[in-house]
Amino acid sequence: MSFAFVAADTEAARAARARLIARYGQADVETADILVALGGDGFMLETQHRELGRNRPVYGMNCGSVGFLMNEYREEGLPERLAAAVPTVLHPLRMHATTVIGGEAEALAINEVSLLREQRQAAKIRISVDGTVRLPELICDGVLISTPAGSTAYNLSAHGPIVPLGANLLALTPISAFRPRRWRGALLPGSSDVLFEVLEPEKRPVAAVADYTEVRDVLMVRVREDRSVSLTLLFDPDHSLSERIIAEQFTV
Repeated sequence: MSFAFVAADTEAARAARARLIARYGQADVETADILVALGGDGFMLETQHRELGRNRPVYGMNCGSVGFLMNEYREEGLPERLAAAVPTVLHPLRMHATTVIGGEAEALAINEVSLLREQRQAAKIRISVDGTVRLPELICDGVLISTPAGSTAYNLSAHGPIVPLGANLLALTPISAFRPRRWRGALLPGSSDVLFEVLEPEKRPVAAVADYTEVRDVLMVRVREDRSVSLTLLFDPDHSLSERIIAEQFTV
């Protein structure tokens, strides 16, 4: 089992990488069996996006601020920790966006796809699920659809539900909804095909964001889980991602 260290562009992460390489050596980043990512959750997302299509396991150690997707940073016993690590397989969301001028763009999201107003006026968005209009008009700052792994990120900040990994559900959550004021979102089957249609796009322009890929002035955005793409994260046995998601629901 070979492993290579990659680090976020921060002083703490770069220093940790240097110490770990001095202690354990460094395999080739392109051919190593496992990547050890040093940074925070943002860097883990960047690493996973670079690894899309390879499904190479990534083991994160927290050198950032949040570290929900990371393990505790410890330098001792790393080969043993890697050998005992528990894999978690994730499937991203695939976003297909059509712009008001007819352009098209695709992107994958490990956390969420969000639609956000671009200017001062609230967005107006129609939401359909599997070909059926479920919400004819949502007036809001935005709306997002989240994977279980991403449900503790932006989705949670927008007061969306935390979704356990094994639930095979997606969280659909409004962002500062004005009408209907009491709508708090929905839990959808993981197989759902969700279509967002922007109403009055010239007057109320909307951007679509898949993790950190942004498409401006969208007209329609279709989102579904892409199970043909797999991502593997490694966690220490006593700090699995499933356990963290459960524990987060009891945090006060």
